[in-house]
Amino acid sequence: MTLLLAPMEGLLDATLRDVLTRTGGIDRCVSEFIRVTNTLLPERAFVRVVPELLNGGYTRAGVPVRAQLLGSDPSCLADNAARLAGLGPHGIDLNFGCPAKTVNQSRGGAVLLDEPELVGRIVAAVRAAVPAHVPVSAKMRLGFNDDSRAEECAHAIAEAGADELVIHARTKAHGYRPPAYWERIAEVRASLPPGRRLPVIANGEIWTVADAQRCREVTGCEALMIGRGMVTDPGLALAIKGQGGVSWAQILPLLGVFWVQMSARVERRHRAGRLKQWLNYLRKRHPQAQGAFDELRLTNEAADIEAWLSVHTAAPADADPARPRASAAPAVLCQPC
Repeated sequence: MTLLLAPMEGLLDATLRDVLTRTGGIDRCVSEFIRVTNTLLPERAFVRVVPELLNGGYTRAGVPVRAQLLGSDPSCLADNAARLAGLGPHGIDLNFGCPAKTVNQSRGGAVLLDEPELVGRIVAAVRAAVPAHVPVSAKMRLGFNDDSRAEECAHAIAEAGADELVIHARTKAHGYRPPAYWERIAEVRASLPPGRRLPVIANGEIWTVADAQRCREVTGCEALMIGRGMVTDPGLALAIKGQGGVSWAQILPLLGVFWVQMSARVERRHRAGRLKQWLNYLRKRHPQAQGAFDELRLTNEAADIEAWLSVHTAAPADADPARPRASAAPAVLCQPC
């Protein structure tokens, strides 16, 4: 089974991608979105969101990363996709799923699902702008206020030449409230005409091995994308693949890795909040994380966090983002991807 790590703005960034792919089981990541408005972004804008581009497009654990773009102007997205493709990502993904109000008000993300024709033009423009060997994929929800145009949007994406489609089994109006409507993914997938079928990946409410098995049964999808479930249980991908899981003792050193890398990217006043954000997820699955959360809940001082980490964890030498280790990626690491 192919398992993808989901893009989640404000949560699943390059730091957490690095940490979670170290545990194993993830086959590919998708970055959080790079917003495209009316300008051609400099290369540093892409690298800031996807620093893995400096490592051949791989995380330190050797997991390939596909970069995601968000916007509504087909021509501008195409120009930026062409520049991004030159940096060697393992494909370019297009965001038609973000439910954030500020993003939707700027005609980005899920709001575009009310305009299937525009969705198709965006995908077609990007597909034409990047080399044929660079995969172009899309991630969509079932719709904006309802799912009445889900099939229409999926058809537009397929007909425009996308190589892959991820469907989050909820509308924007559903937000992240359970349940996920996996049966609608099956219906959308079945509706694609034979000549325009493309791999469909299911996403939404996959928290356990049983969830993953049932999602595959209901949707018929061979591949799954996991987001919050993996943040909550870093061993979930391994468990889904029948390779055990990850214990709290194994997670503790990862907290140290997370802190070192996140501290290099985040302002000092926000660092404690980011660690507590992850602990808040971890405590849903690991009772020991509740104790850690309780001990750190009232402090925002980096020194206090570091003192706690020095007692409970030991960050490995390669935690320093300035010292990338040799990638576990295949020998084509330096080739265009």
